[in-house]
Amino acid sequence: MSFLRRRFGGKTPTPTSTPNSPEPSAEPSREATPDDKANEITVVPKPKLQKLKASRQSKRRTLWIFGLGGLFGIAVAAFFAQSNDMIDLSSLENMNMASLLEVLPAGLVRDAQQLQKHERDAVNYDSFAVGMHARSQGIQATHPVIMIPGVISTGLESWGTEQESLQYFRKRLWGSWTMMRALVLDKAGWKRHIMLDTETGLDPPGVKLRAAQGFDAADFFITGYWIWNKILENLATIGYDPTNAFTAAYDWRMTYLNYEIRDQYFTRLKSHIELAVRVSNKKAVLLSHSMGSQVLYYFLHWVEAKGYGDGGPHWVDTYIDSWINISGCMLGAVKSVPAVLSGEMKDTAQLNAFAVYGLEKFLSRHERAEIFRAMPGISSMLPIGGDAVWGNETWAPDDQPGQDTSFGNFIRFRDVNSTHQFKNLTVSDSLPYIFNHSQQWYIDMIKSSYSYGVAHTKKEVEANQLIHQKWLNPLETRLPLAPNLKIYCFYGIGKETERAYYYREDSDPMSKTNVTIETGFSNGKTDHGVVLGEGDGTVNLLSAGYMCTKGWKMKRYNPAGVQIKTFEMPHEPDRFSPRGGPNTGDHVDILGRSSLNDLILRVAGGRGELIEENIQSNILRYAENVQIFDKE
Repeated sequence: MSFLRRRFGGKTPTPTSTPNSPEPSAEPSREATPDDKANEITVVPKPKLQKLKASRQSKRRTLWIFGLGGLFGIAVAAFFAQSNDMIDLSSLENMNMASLLEVLPAGLVRDAQQLQKHERDAVNYDSFAVGMHARSQGIQATHPVIMIPGVISTGLESWGTEQESLQYFRKRLWGSWTMMRALVLDKAGWKRHIMLDTETGLDPPGVKLRAAQGFDAADFFITGYWIWNKILENLATIGYDPTNAFTAAYDWRMTYLNYEIRDQYFTRLKSHIELAVRVSNKKAVLLSHSMGSQVLYYFLHWVEAKGYGDGGPHWVDTYIDSWINISGCMLGAVKSVPAVLSGEMKDTAQLNAFAVYGLEKFLSRHERAEIFRAMPGISSMLPIGGDAVWGNETWAPDDQPGQDTSFGNFIRFRDVNSTHQFKNLTVSDSLPYIFNHSQQWYIDMIKSSYSYGVAHTKKEVEANQLIHQKWLNPLETRLPLAPNLKIYCFYGIGKETERAYYYREDSDPMSKTNVTIETGFSNGKTDHGVVLGEGDGTVNLLSAGYMCTKGWKMKRYNPAGVQIKTFEMPHEPDRFSPRGGPNTGDHVDILGRSSLNDLILRVAGGRGELIEENIQSNILRYAENVQIFDKE
């Protein structure tokens, strides 16, 4: 996955922002962490900080290569151990970092520990700084805050007590080193726990996997890799704690209706919001990231619907002040198509030959596709809007001048010598194509849970308000009748993102998939069979920005006139920082971006009205080209 890769990218040039839309509070990103032994803030000069980082860059890379090489060596040993009696994997079961340190040379361990300290100093130099700056401007905790994480953010832990599950009791099988160890030592057991039952879409018999709860559910993915932690640091600095801030984690593998059926997720979320508002006497601010924005949009319909949340048509206006939509994939993410079609995406297509061999031996394309399909929540992110949004054989709204082939040719086949007759597919064609190469249980699960079309009239939209399969789709349903609600769309731009793919027939006799990405083809904006477009590295610009800048400006999708503000954040990574630094626009790393944290604190502190729109991409032009029209 790209979020586990090291990022050393150059600074991406971006258009100059307009005078009326400056990015807020750029200064705090360079403030130092307060010294625990002093009452004053020590400022680290930028030249000195960069010199410190630059002097360690080569050494840091070497250590990472050494560490990753060691882990990869262990994995390779596991691959071949299946047919080699000389390797005893049982000895690895109790292996931990302490035992590894015991066998390494003392000098190497000492250097690694010192390097780790320097790394922490470089990465954490801006910890709490945004919050301290906001506090100095008089911003303090005002609205209760509820955070809804994205698809990778929430850890999943085992609560099963059957014999096979006892070794994993209360251990995370997603989002921890336990997951990594289970993949190496007990792949079949891990797959059995992580894949849902194909008939019910719930836990398989004897398995009980649940979303971790509290701030620990989403602050770090694995030890040292933060997700929401920087936002939590800054919220705490202006007065937030577990009494007025909550994390609403969910089991993202399931279909949305099953969140409620198995875990009563939406009922609990409704109760959390109502209690928080009652205690604070202030409406709530909801933060969502990535797939969490789709979950929240679904909730806004569920909570008011009769027979579901039963909140009535005024519940949202009564209880919710603002929705902060961070990198929301409101119209899906095109990378979900190859994931469920062939178990691939850019992250695997760009691996070198040796890494691909190891990955295929460990977790084949067919196995990866099988796992993704047995997590039907992933399919909620299949692209929404069809050809009207994503283009046809000859046209797409985000085509670039001089582009040879339209993005509308979404899945392309070049192999004219194939024994099968392949036709290029648009986004609208791709879903039937997936269904034609899937088991019936998957087809039934997806068709009964989601809808990916477009409603072109107010009558259609209002009718869809009563159909739970439509609640995910903002092009088939409307925003709540909440004239006082405010929506803030914050997302990154300027990072190359998957937009289309070159495929070929899968000629591997051991493979069970029909097609695979043509990784041997690179040309211009095509890298190893993956055609790159605009976005934040994961979510396409059309998905993140269309509803915010155009769709929700149409009366049929926003009849109450909910206020929408869009703030785009160019990807300007610090090449010395493994996570991109304070100005990254990356889909996940943006959660640590200084200006994003500043904006969040303004809204939570009741100062959201001071935020002005900041649109620097081509989204307004693309939105005008989308073939969805206001027919009121």
